[in-house]
Amino acid sequence: MSVENRITAAFSVPPELSDRRLDQAAAELMPEHSRSRLQGWIKSGALTVNGEIRKPRDKVMLNDRLELDAEPEVQVSWQAEAITLDVVYEDEHLLVINKPAGLVVHPAAGHADGTLVNALLNYAPEVENLPRAGIVHRLDKDTSGIMVVARSLIAHTSLVDQLQTRTMGREYEAVVVGTLTGGATVDAPIGRHPQERKKMAVVPGGKPAVTHYRLVERFAAHTHVRCKLESGRTHQIRVHMAHVKHPLIGDPQYGGRLRLPKGTTEALRQVLAAFHRQALHARQLTLEHPESGEILSWEVPMPDDMQQLLAALRQHVQDLESNDF
Repeated sequence: MSVENRITAAFSVPPELSDRRLDQAAAELMPEHSRSRLQGWIKSGALTVNGEIRKPRDKVMLNDRLELDAEPEVQVSWQAEAITLDVVYEDEHLLVINKPAGLVVHPAAGHADGTLVNALLNYAPEVENLPRAGIVHRLDKDTSGIMVVARSLIAHTSLVDQLQTRTMGREYEAVVVGTLTGGATVDAPIGRHPQERKKMAVVPGGKPAVTHYRLVERFAAHTHVRCKLESGRTHQIRVHMAHVKHPLIGDPQYGGRLRLPKGTTEALRQVLAAFHRQALHARQLTLEHPESGEILSWEVPMPDDMQQLLAALRQHVQDLESNDF
């Protein structure tokens, strides 16, 4: 619990945790906090045993009293900015937003302000006490769609765990180059590109990455697919679809130069040439609520630019069909 902006708790060690390491017992009794956070509190003396400072590896015994009195550390030093957020859902633990394309999630070199984190610090100032201001997963700058942000330590720990155990469901809309005949799974490890360090690539020894995709609509030379992630590697869908020779339309890093298929009309050429971001949208998010345990799910529609892209691809098919007669 939190009292006057302090995190406090008290427990007596139950039989099943007797003779366990202090950090292990504390993790069982306070699962809303990460093991590293608990170890830090033990070492600093914020978490005591019978009023005494112990080491994380020290054993605890039956009925030992664990007491926590910690002050949340301000985790971020960025400035709050009044940037409008499209809030899909919120409560004391969660903030679910629909991120527009073009909004950077996290401050970094070249993007010190004007980011989602700056907006969050203005909308929900309590996130300054959380690692990375409550950000547990990211969307690339030019990917639109749904994201969840933690507003409490309980939520942060739970969401990180759900991501690591792959129980958080995430589904994306993508429009790729080339015509696919059906869905498939890409199971290929992803790591830093060996030559271009700002890019990711399928590489031996990379981190395991699995993307499932299924066909939604096929056009003359492009395909609309839905992708589900089992893992959350940087640029995962973009890298995996490029790996199977179907890069995302408009992808500046993995799509290569604009390729116009035979029979492309002037109208479609203009639409494709003007689409300057990867055609990727996070449409659906499913997770377990960190406090109630309820399974929650949200969907957000595709933004106008992707809907207009799909409309242009459909029109191109109609134009080709009408020219056949």
